[in-house]
Amino acid sequence: MKPSLYAETHEVFNQAVPLEGANLYRLDLPLQEWLRHFGGAWGEGRLEAYGELAGGELMTAGFLANENKPVFKSHDRYGHRLDLVEFHPAYHQLMSAAIAHGIPSMPWVAPREGAQVVRAAMSYLHSQAEAGSGCPLTMTFASVPALRLQPDIAERWLPKILSREYDPRNLPIEQKRGATIGMAMTEKQGGTDVRANTTHAYPLGGGGPGQAYELVGHKWFCSAPMCDAFLTLAYTDKGLSCFLLPRHRDDGSRNQFYIQRLKNKLGNCSNASSEVEYRGALAWMIGEEGRGVPTIIEMVAMTRFDCMIGSSALMRQALSQAAHHCAQRQVGGRALAEQPLMQNVLADLALESEAALALTLRMGRALDQPDDERQRKFARLVTAVGKYWICKRAPAMINEAAECMGGAGYVEDSILPRLYREAPVNSTWEGSGNVQCLDVLRALSKERGVLDALLAELGDGHGEPRLKAHVARLHSALQDREDSQYRARQLTEDIAVALQAGLLLESGNSLVADAFIAARLGEGGRVYGTLPRGIDVQALLARSSPYPA
Repeated sequence: MKPSLYAETHEVFNQAVPLEGANLYRLDLPLQEWLRHFGGAWGEGRLEAYGELAGGELMTAGFLANENKPVFKSHDRYGHRLDLVEFHPAYHQLMSAAIAHGIPSMPWVAPREGAQVVRAAMSYLHSQAEAGSGCPLTMTFASVPALRLQPDIAERWLPKILSREYDPRNLPIEQKRGATIGMAMTEKQGGTDVRANTTHAYPLGGGGPGQAYELVGHKWFCSAPMCDAFLTLAYTDKGLSCFLLPRHRDDGSRNQFYIQRLKNKLGNCSNASSEVEYRGALAWMIGEEGRGVPTIIEMVAMTRFDCMIGSSALMRQALSQAAHHCAQRQVGGRALAEQPLMQNVLADLALESEAALALTLRMGRALDQPDDERQRKFARLVTAVGKYWICKRAPAMINEAAECMGGAGYVEDSILPRLYREAPVNSTWEGSGNVQCLDVLRALSKERGVLDALLAELGDGHGEPRLKAHVARLHSALQDREDSQYRARQLTEDIAVALQAGLLLESGNSLVADAFIAARLGEGGRVYGTLPRGIDVQALLARSSPYPA
């Protein structure tokens, strides 16, 4: 026989067709239902359009932006200092699409019922395509409440921040069509303990809110260093204060803001994170002098909310990929998604994903009601509860989804490795798990009305026996003040699961609610895929995915 007959050794078959070009909104029934439940039905047309964009060209751009990391250009060829970060065009494509569709601006420009919910849903779709660009989008969105504390500065900056034009040019703010905002809080000796910061601010005149200062010091993490300005912290004679530090001075010259290097991170590869120095950098004080932490917390609360959105989005995309793969892959003559044990795993992942989404959009609903005292207190607590629980659940859930796909989920041609590497940033950034749990304790014990808002939300567990018993145990645990810090993670977890179970019951979908309560408050196991008997896993899979078993 001719040797050429042996050149083709096999036929390629039993391989899943990649999930490409899907409308991420159209395939997500839970998102559609929860959007309507929380007052965002008016935004369905926008989400339909963005779902098509996110599942198509933005998904492609996401791969390119992560394969071509940002590059730091410290000097030009003649030795002049530049301090520029260059990005692949795909990154700019992602930023442009998000800003044009109002992801950083929508609730501020046109507040209405469901505005925060719709914006969260749109960010949820965007983050499934590419999460790294979410960092500057989030900080730009979250800067608005903090800047509004200083009306004179806000008047100058907010029109550019709220613009729907993405303008990446390195120019003074007056010459730009739109602006993005970053943040630089932590220093190497303190990290989360910003009271340990050493950066100092020196007034150029009389000093005080809205006045110009020069800052001297460093920041160990400066997110998105090509933003047009940064909210940062520095000490004055009256204590730690908040400042807005632009990339350019009023005369158009570059500010004394120096990038030392880019961080080599586990994930979040399309986004640049950096170490910076201030060598007499011009900045304006925002808010009351010596009250920098309460001022910048206005921003941090919103970025923590976006960590909830981001982690929920990563989980949803992981679930979509796993369900799509398992509906096509044959083992033993049957699709994986038809086999009982895999159905147990996929259904459990679907419950985790939907519970995360429900709590996230419930948070958005609370933010849509700023004049309701109870909703404000609820949001104050759930910012920390949700940031802890959803972000903590994401890495293990994504790992399980990758395992459903076997080797196909482990190779870099798949999106699963990127999702997995991305997940830890949301649990670490803006305060790690312990920080969030201690904040839960602080809110419950020291802020009037927060505990009452929680108890009102939980009620009697809608009368469901297992949830009612869980809430009763939680009441007892909250009243027990002994070694509360030691138990803070357990308390936070119990609050999160109670809230998620209550929301699922409130929605009226007994299929999802009963399964979640049985799994999380009943006889479910400690890893995914250990749902107890009696759960209609096929119905859960049909709901969570357009690829029925």
